[in-house]
Amino acid sequence: MRNNHDIDYKIYGEEMQFVEVELDPNETAIAEAGAFMMMDDGIQMQTIFGDGSQQQGGLLGKLWGAGKRLLTGESLFMTAFTNIGHGKRRVSFASPYPGKIIALDLLQMGGTVICQKDSFLCAAKGVSVGIEFQRKLGTGLFGGEGFIMQKLEGDGFAFMHAGGHVMERELQPGETLKIDTGCIVGFTRSVDYDIQFVGGIKNTIFGGEGLFFAVLRGPGKVWIQTLPVSRLASRILSYGTTNRREEGSILGGLGNLLDGDGR
Repeated sequence: MRNNHDIDYKIYGEEMQFVEVELDPNETAIAEAGAFMMMDDGIQMQTIFGDGSQQQGGLLGKLWGAGKRLLTGESLFMTAFTNIGHGKRRVSFASPYPGKIIALDLLQMGGTVICQKDSFLCAAKGVSVGIEFQRKLGTGLFGGEGFIMQKLEGDGFAFMHAGGHVMERELQPGETLKIDTGCIVGFTRSVDYDIQFVGGIKNTIFGGEGLFFAVLRGPGKVWIQTLPVSRLASRILSYGTTNRREEGSILGGLGNLLDGDGR
């Protein structure tokens, strides 16, 4: 039996997806600011402090929960969408960049999923959107994107969004996966997370892939994305600078002239 609101949903689209959540009377969905796309008449939209979960009882609990969200770069406030009508109503939330939306039934996943700090999209009311500090010293010093992550807790549905193609991998007990920290979307609580040095002087200086990668050890489920938003933003930025350089091309400057970009 669920304590969180039991919402129905449907995901539309291929590369630029959105999720349509169907709310019964008095049911509520919560979402990050900027995720809202559209809603039926009869749904009330309200800004709330923190995530509105039952775990944030009292003023101090709400302040602590909201303060933790600041550490993940999110707003102190979230938006709640409540069906105040008599019949079913729908509200939709859109992914902010090309990729996929992942539906998580937290009841079936041990009640907790750890995810990248910018991957949470929306959830049923009652799901707690908190923070997860990686406990190991190496992770804290060198973890980069993977050091401070979000923690989704509860027994309702939550939705993550990821960049590019998404692969779901079930790790067996003791099975290890080495992965770029930015390519991790999320994983279940039973997965052990650590950071490992790449090693080798040539890898360190000329590898181009960073000095560290994440090590995930099973058992548990992992979601992997092919296009982290940081990588997408970096490529777009490199094409927007005045001194554009074609990677790996000796004739980069000539190529810029030929394609009309002679800056």
